[in-house]
Amino acid sequence: MSTKTMWIRERPAQKDPAELLKQYGCGPIQFTSDDGLFERHLLFDDVKDLASISKRNEYEALVRSTRDVLSQRWMLTEKTYERVNPKRVYYLSMEFLLGRSLANNVVNLFLDTLVVHAAKQNHADLLAVLEQEPDAGLGNGGLGRLAACFLDSMATMQLPAMGYGLRYEYGIFKQTIQDGWQREQGDNWLRRPDPWEVARPEEAVEVKLNCSFHLQGGSIEAIPGRASTLLGIPYDRPVVGYGGKTINTLRLWKASATNAFDFQEFSSGDFAEALADTLAAESVTRVLYPDDSTSKGQGLRFAQEYFLVACSLADLVRRFRRTNKDWSEFGEKVAIQLNDTHPAMAVPELLRILLDEAHMGWDQAWDITRTALAYTNHTLLPEALEKWPLKWFEDLLPRHLEIILEINRRVLHTVRSRYPGDEGRVARVSLIEEGPQRKIRMANMAIVGSHSTNGVAALHSELLRTSTVKDLAELFPERFNNKTNGVTPRRWLLLANPALSDTITSAIGAGWITDLDQLKRLKPLAEDAGFREAFRKAKREAKVLFSDWLKTTTGHEVDPDTIFDTQVKRIHEYKRQLLNALRVVALYNRLRENPNLEMPPRTFFFAGKAAPAYRLAKLIIKFINNLAGTIDGDPAVRGRLKVLFLPEYCVSLAERLIAASDVSNQISTAGYEASGTSNMKFMMNGALTIGTRDGATIEMADQAGEENLFLFGLTADQVVNTRGWYSPYWHYEHEPETRAALDMVFSDYFSRFEPGIFEPLRETLMTRGDFYMHLADFRSYLEADERMVKLYTQPEGWARKAILNIAASGKFSSDRTIREYATDIWKATPCPVE
Repeated sequence: MSTKTMWIRERPAQKDPAELLKQYGCGPIQFTSDDGLFERHLLFDDVKDLASISKRNEYEALVRSTRDVLSQRWMLTEKTYERVNPKRVYYLSMEFLLGRSLANNVVNLFLDTLVVHAAKQNHADLLAVLEQEPDAGLGNGGLGRLAACFLDSMATMQLPAMGYGLRYEYGIFKQTIQDGWQREQGDNWLRRPDPWEVARPEEAVEVKLNCSFHLQGGSIEAIPGRASTLLGIPYDRPVVGYGGKTINTLRLWKASATNAFDFQEFSSGDFAEALADTLAAESVTRVLYPDDSTSKGQGLRFAQEYFLVACSLADLVRRFRRTNKDWSEFGEKVAIQLNDTHPAMAVPELLRILLDEAHMGWDQAWDITRTALAYTNHTLLPEALEKWPLKWFEDLLPRHLEIILEINRRVLHTVRSRYPGDEGRVARVSLIEEGPQRKIRMANMAIVGSHSTNGVAALHSELLRTSTVKDLAELFPERFNNKTNGVTPRRWLLLANPALSDTITSAIGAGWITDLDQLKRLKPLAEDAGFREAFRKAKREAKVLFSDWLKTTTGHEVDPDTIFDTQVKRIHEYKRQLLNALRVVALYNRLRENPNLEMPPRTFFFAGKAAPAYRLAKLIIKFINNLAGTIDGDPAVRGRLKVLFLPEYCVSLAERLIAASDVSNQISTAGYEASGTSNMKFMMNGALTIGTRDGATIEMADQAGEENLFLFGLTADQVVNTRGWYSPYWHYEHEPETRAALDMVFSDYFSRFEPGIFEPLRETLMTRGDFYMHLADFRSYLEADERMVKLYTQPEGWARKAILNIAASGKFSSDRTIREYATDIWKATPCPVE
């Protein structure tokens, strides 16, 4: 296997080995070049004969060896922060979609060559060892992947920062496909010990609730009014900055009961009830995103969000008090970023701490709270702007409800003073949504209780300000700003695409790894025939690597000489995987009608998970799989069209597929995608974008030039302005290719043995008015597809545009995004660890 296909590979030395030994031997224990860390862990950790060790044993030994190397630097980082006492950043997120850590940490520590050498010396299959690591089940989609990128950038930029999240025992779910349908299984990613994490039980915090729990009919029931306490046990994971100078911490909280079980009840024979408190407590961090289609699932989500906030704020307050005695300095020393509405309970919780524990007056506590907190909004979808029943606060968190009501009283007084007689505005701004069941609007609370509210792409931020929360933006215009998302080039280019990253480094040096703007130097090389050939070679190497991996792991065979046309996203109507599938139907129809049609052979990849209760999204997955089966079974198109739905989409799959893709589909209904980050990953890996003018894709076109993307469809303004009179029937009746594609679907062509199964698609696209305007954009999508395919038949022209896209991707580094957060919102500066 080529060394360029290895994530960890021998590279030109980034640092002299002696300097590395000095850097990581910075504590009381001095490392030497012959410590034999790997060998010692193999023998002593599992007490097994070296002849009988497994690949999992080798993986754990390699992780522990790597952790040994970084441990003293990790401790020195925290000691430096305590000594220097800089302003510290705390990033609260319900998700951190880390992926695998071993290869990433080895590369960031500059240990590549040493690890390759150790593997060779011990006759270890390094690639097989890396495959032993499960993707950490700590996130689901873009929100969590962004948070992981931000941690990488903060450590690389030497910012004194820390992430806070929950240590889910099970990830969202493991996706399998059965008869074309998504099936969910538990993602027990912690089934084997995670050698990266360090438990800190001595730093546990107590979380008090105004309820307790008991077992009734096999279910855990809450008893309001009977106070109880949960324990938050912290587990720390290292966050290694590139170069290994700063090693920050991601702290994850596990919920536990204060007592393992009721001894008296157990002794009397009521074994289940004796464990009720433990079961209830551990359920809080049992699974990422419990099914929120039920009241109990929603209640568990509510408890998770408060548990995250309560544990994290208690911990960061403890850190603040270790080096600062004056509470009034809290806002000057602490910056807390709320990643979406999930941690919005930080507003009343921080106020409670300042009022009840620091004994401040309201005005001072309120000023400090707003100064310390900042909020990132990630969605324009009303259903994603969380609202929790007021009764839940009343039963579980009565003191917090008192605080929320007082915040609301003061805010509404301000609104009435500024806009007298405008009770409609008062109702929209209120933290309380009135109705049969009164609810707390978490987004409103996050905006009111923080000094900054940012969107994650220019269009998203504008729509947030002018539409979604217009009244709040008019009330607090100075708080609203934009911070366009970014992704870390260390994982998503250097690590994920060795062939391309080596090609880039050979051309312009390695500076781009920490300064992605340097990719601009590739722009003139788009006109260099030699560099275009090098790019094409790197792309094909990535495609061959992916094809080989796919065959080995799934049995599916794909041709690397076909166009790899990819859409990877959470399955949702607004992301329009259905529109993409209809495009494939139209292309299939063209080949059926004209077998001699000139069309480059293509492979269409879909991947993504549907929420378990989202029936239409699961039906879309079923349709894609039926479409794939029908095309595979038709000899007339075999070798010309192929469709694959890849189950269990995760970071590790994304790293392989994105590097291999030729085409990136970013086709959400304009005005609905907040930003997107996969679009940026595809761009910097040399895939060309076919997409709508939505989210950050607009800014990608600004950077690369619209002529270097294949844009189509309605704009966000056009979506809004045509909403009132749009009719999908017009497109069905006036566009022959649209009608033909839909007729194939609705006539059970793709469901011959399951007649009527896709009737909900007809209802969505036709009867209920096609809310996400698939048919409005369908013909335009096909026209863009034709332009794209025409260019692909011109290898030099395709490579030129791909290189120009890579050269223009510098803006979309998470380093740039974090620099803007640090400067504009957090007012935080680097704190080098010497």
